[in-house]
Amino acid sequence: MSALFTYLTAKLRNRWQEVRDAKDAGYSTETALVTALLVTLALVVVGIIAAKVAGKADSIDLG
Repeated sequence: MSALFTYLTAKLRNRWQEVRDAKDAGYSTETALVTALLVTLALVVVGIIAAKVAGKADSIDLG
């Protein structure tokens, strides 16, 4: 059991060091999250503008 624990500990340390050495490891995840946030923000803004335009158009008295 001790040999297995030693092996797993060494393997975990090795993998952790590989992750720490990779400078751009989280770049694609960060980019995807920022893009999703910007798309959501754009949809909210478009929805607000559309509601205001529709409200203004409905308030026009045509006679």
